[in-house]
Amino acid sequence: MSVKYFTNGNIMDVVNEKIYKGSIVVENGIITQVGEDVACPEGAEVIDFGGKTVSPGIFNCHTHICMSANPSDPRPTSDAQIAIQAIKACKEFVQSGVTFIRDVGGSNYVDIDIRDAARKGDFVAPEMVVSGKCICMTGGHGWSMGREADGVDDCRKAAREQLRAGADCIKVMATGGVFTKGVEPGSQQLNEDELRAAIEEGHKAGAKSCTHAQGMSGIKAALRAGIDSIEHGFYMDDWCFEWMKEHGTTFVPTLTAVYYTKFSEAGIPEFARKKVDAAYEDHLNTFRGAYKAGVNIALGTDAGTPNNYPNQTGFEMVLMEKAGMTKWDAIKAGTINSAKLVGVEKTHGTIEAGKKANFTVYTANPIEDMNNVMDCCMTVIGGEVVYKK
Repeated sequence: MSVKYFTNGNIMDVVNEKIYKGSIVVENGIITQVGEDVACPEGAEVIDFGGKTVSPGIFNCHTHICMSANPSDPRPTSDAQIAIQAIKACKEFVQSGVTFIRDVGGSNYVDIDIRDAARKGDFVAPEMVVSGKCICMTGGHGWSMGREADGVDDCRKAAREQLRAGADCIKVMATGGVFTKGVEPGSQQLNEDELRAAIEEGHKAGAKSCTHAQGMSGIKAALRAGIDSIEHGFYMDDWCFEWMKEHGTTFVPTLTAVYYTKFSEAGIPEFARKKVDAAYEDHLNTFRGAYKAGVNIALGTDAGTPNNYPNQTGFEMVLMEKAGMTKWDAIKAGTINSAKLVGVEKTHGTIEAGKKANFTVYTANPIEDMNNVMDCCMTVIGGEVVYKK
């Protein structure tokens, strides 16, 4: 049995919103004891946190590991190039404290192969769930990487194809988007019946669903169709918020993606910048409305879009606070709220006995200054120190 004693840490209790000086005992990757007066078991390996702040492992629930965020990089096309890019992204996530990702749109099913290799321990990576190819209408947003589908039967078949390939979740495209030329974020794409068919197939297999949805009509169609999370959500109203609260639907706003598209100096096509400029304030207002209404908000950055790198995951929490969220609620978005979205809240998301020993260690306290989430000095996954600065 592997026993480790993590000590001298300022441990973040995200449930009770407090930080205390304490220690953690980990046996075979699972927390068995945590608290202020926990003794070191005989023979345990001792890891000293050095007085740093210890958060539950951070999630990123909207990633694209198969895409390079560097706008000057040629787009990976061969499976080998895509796999190299994905492994690089996984390394960057880990080095910035991300211990769990939900990837929502891969290429050629490489994301599924990467997940399987990571689970075998072939390389260091966050834990992950993946969606395979996104399901979009012919010529719709994401068509170049996705599975184009038209009509109810084809959407149902497309979802079954992703599940057969090994996808953990189903990604559907309810509206147009920013980076597909010739489509608009506000315009609906897959209709309600098409969305429902794909979502139902996922639910039958125990797979949750998420949707790229920016315009109001597409968002409402996805909600009525039974979607589990709304991604981006530029335009939502009180009806959306009430529906989401009643049905347990999560909002993943990806503020980071919109920020980098609007404010990056280079690498952003003019057509994309114009779309974001038109929606920027509405998106922030939607985020504030969802937060005020009590909608579950999880952390996702859309990492892989231009200038939006995996190691910038913490910036989402910074932007959440700037938009009006409390510091503790921003931390919860990246931990327990995200764990609930992914369906692993019983084993992840907090530092408690019985949960997996995934920790993100910050050099300084984020509750004093949210920008401190950008300075990870240690990452622990399953009780193993996989990164240390």
